[in-house]
Amino acid sequence: MRSSTALTRTASGASTGLAASGGPGRKLAAVAACVLLAAGCAKAGTAGTAADGGGSKSTVKVGLVYSKTGPLAAYGKQYLEGFKAGLAYATKGTGAVDGHKIEFEEQDDAGDPAKAVSAAKDLIGKGHKILAGSTASGVALQVGPIAAQNKVLFISGPAAADKVTGLNTYTFRSGRQSYQDIRTAASFIGDAKGRKVAVLAQDNAFGQANVAAVKAVLGAQGATVDSVLAPPSATDLTPFATQARAAKPDLLFVAWAGDTSSALWTALNQQDVFADTKVVTGLDLAASYPLFGPAAEKISFLNHYFGGAAGTPVEKAMDESVTAGGGKSDIFTPDGFTAAQMIVHAVEANHGSAEDTSALVKALEGWSFDGVKGRTTVRAEDHALLQPMFQVRLTGTGAAARPSVEKTLAADEVAPPVTPMAG
Repeated sequence: MRSSTALTRTASGASTGLAASGGPGRKLAAVAACVLLAAGCAKAGTAGTAADGGGSKSTVKVGLVYSKTGPLAAYGKQYLEGFKAGLAYATKGTGAVDGHKIEFEEQDDAGDPAKAVSAAKDLIGKGHKILAGSTASGVALQVGPIAAQNKVLFISGPAAADKVTGLNTYTFRSGRQSYQDIRTAASFIGDAKGRKVAVLAQDNAFGQANVAAVKAVLGAQGATVDSVLAPPSATDLTPFATQARAAKPDLLFVAWAGDTSSALWTALNQQDVFADTKVVTGLDLAASYPLFGPAAEKISFLNHYFGGAAGTPVEKAMDESVTAGGGKSDIFTPDGFTAAQMIVHAVEANHGSAEDTSALVKALEGWSFDGVKGRTTVRAEDHALLQPMFQVRLTGTGAAARPSVEKTLAADEVAPPVTPMAG
């Protein structure tokens, strides 16, 4: 069924429908309205126009299907804040391209693929030629085929499953993928030949994608790779931490997201996994930093992004906009920002029109631009988003825990192999 929370916003963020609902417990604050950047702040990588959105020119309708609620609501909040900031940046504060106003409508999938498919169909039926969002991998893998069947542009967001890359001609992504995470993780251990590696993850699309990526990267380098998969609904994670320790791996790669992160790290600490095993995991959103406790400095963190990681002019612009709206840049804020950059570029290349989806696709394929994290490229062959990644150290405990970049890996160092386009 369609999400009960649907609203339409102009690029300025003015609501013409229901107010956004709050996130789950232990999540960040409710979504704050984002203040647009001034017209004079545009830099390299923008594709906007100073023209206003008035007149008789048609409106470009964008549908955002993402986790406004549900276990990944905090990520969805970051994505939305980034999208609004990116739309302001890429249009130079006008909210329009070549006189065509860009208007977006939100639909809450709550992380449920069935709800996402229903929402996508509803938006397409109302004339939306561009869809974006997908906080969860399972959602992206269901929405992508719907976009292809209806010949609409789809730009997936934080969803990391590798299968999204090359899914079909109409599907792109604005975030990183699991293979890029694993390439970053592999950079910590050097020669993997003869090593024993275990993957501890949730048994869902995200977790399975990480297992497949570890096997593809480290397995190909000669490592033996096993996995411990927990049901996404599991709350007692001690049995899975026990299994991970019993496997006695040289490297334990932890791929975890959502509300049970605290319980997982507590279980790993209680089972003393860190004493005998090198643990590598992704550094999640800022609210998760205290969850690692004293073990934080023993963990090797790979990182997609944290606030302040990149030090680029585009990052500064994003951060200023998000902060002015009462938010704070976090791990998936760039995914929303980049999605807006991509949409504006595609529409600008087609003189303010989104009617010819094939032309939108062509405009994005091979496009290289200055993104939040640095130089970013949409690979033409399979629509992978090539981007830098980070090795990160977390120091301090509790509220004092702070990340710092140990090493920035260039886009080509972590690039996934080309995936043949499936459709």
